[in-house]
Amino acid sequence: GPQLSSSNSEGDLLFLLDSSGSVSYYEFSRVKEFMWDLVRPFTFGPRDVQTSIIHISTTPNMEFPFDRYQSSGTLQQAIRDTRQLMGDTNTGKALSYAKEKFFSAEAGARPDVPKVLVWVTDGFSTDDISEPMQLLKDMGVTVFIVSTGRGNYLELSAAASQPPEKHLHFVDVDDLPIITEELRGAILDVIHANRLHAVDITSSSFQLMWPKLLSQETGYYTLEYAPTYDLARKRTKQVSGAHTSFVLSNLAPETTYEVALIPESNIHYFPPQTTRVTTLAEEISPAQVLISESGPHSFHVSWAPRLESVMGYQILYGPLPGNSVELLEVDGEHNSTVVENLAPNTTYLVTVTAIYKSGMQKSLSAKACTQEEGSKVRHLRFEDMGPNTLKASWDAADGKVLGYRVRCRRQTGPVSVLSVSPQVHSVLLTDLAAGTTNKVCVRPVYKNQAGQGLCRMVQVQPATEAQGYKHRPRA
Repeated sequence: GPQLSSSNSEGDLLFLLDSSGSVSYYEFSRVKEFMWDLVRPFTFGPRDVQTSIIHISTTPNMEFPFDRYQSSGTLQQAIRDTRQLMGDTNTGKALSYAKEKFFSAEAGARPDVPKVLVWVTDGFSTDDISEPMQLLKDMGVTVFIVSTGRGNYLELSAAASQPPEKHLHFVDVDDLPIITEELRGAILDVIHANRLHAVDITSSSFQLMWPKLLSQETGYYTLEYAPTYDLARKRTKQVSGAHTSFVLSNLAPETTYEVALIPESNIHYFPPQTTRVTTLAEEISPAQVLISESGPHSFHVSWAPRLESVMGYQILYGPLPGNSVELLEVDGEHNSTVVENLAPNTTYLVTVTAIYKSGMQKSLSAKACTQEEGSKVRHLRFEDMGPNTLKASWDAADGKVLGYRVRCRRQTGPVSVLSVSPQVHSVLLTDLAAGTTNKVCVRPVYKNQAGQGLCRMVQVQPATEAQGYKHRPRA
């Protein structure tokens, strides 16, 4: 669908990375993957995007300055090589350190570009963050916060730039990819602010945006654009000085256009601004069909992309094997629906057909499986079995269970996955570090799919003096 262009962007982007001992190795590695995925489409360089990382620990530490890595390949490797420091979660100290580096030529920062801070946190800090965070925002830094734990909403929403619904995200560390595109778009809104740039790029159009330079009384803008392979085909548009955006349409798909914005002022001289924009490939819908939220009698069907040229969708579905089918119709404004009144433990063939305004049709099919009745684990319990060991037990799920899958995500240490037979309703969880909080999930497995799992957070008691007692001989 429509995408923001990540080229022609200029800004200093700083990641504040929780590198303290409150973060597990698994969580730290997932956050690094998220950071790289977030910046992957950007163009890096002294007139583009520059990136740096500051660790939150007992003492803050800069992993590398803004101007060290000027290509995607070298930056990706640098993020992969970043190592966790452990120590305390002194976020306030790290924010004060970030304020110094954000505006330091020694750290490779540039004086006249937008500044963006992305703070990824488990929601815990051992020192005050309010004052140093406010100083950063007062200096023009846009603050985005991603909380992967149970942080205080009021505290974090006050720390993030306003409005919080655009700048604050709460998401489990395993679900970070869900927010990547939205967060990247919000960052692009900031670092595009001082330059001519394109948004809402499609196969046949894009919207140009630029900073306010003129008014209706002080002049007008001339827009010139042409495909780069044939600049002689230049076309010209005149735009009122009151405008700061314009949509160019009727463009060729998969074509790079050279665009120039020329402010024609009757008061001051403004230099022309230029950019290059590449239209997307001509799209068809649906290109993918996704089945989710499966239950015993329903499932959710969604598809992409959603195009303005599609008038509506027809969803045909029926059990396999079999010849009977049902029809659902969805208007072109939507790209999902819920299919209901289905038989449990049954495989269905789902076909989504796009009906274009031109009369053309395009179909794509996918298989969907309903769950068995009552296919849910209930009453997950824990019992202390000695140092670093817990017993997890649960009540049997209904239906023809083929087994159970038990997943333990430790606060410190590796993630473990155990598979047990349907007759077994308990497992021993070992190598759990004292004083840690761990996430345990149990999910029943059926012939066609996994059932609904049950997850619980369980805390391992800290080591006691008795456990650490050593006999001392009498003097």
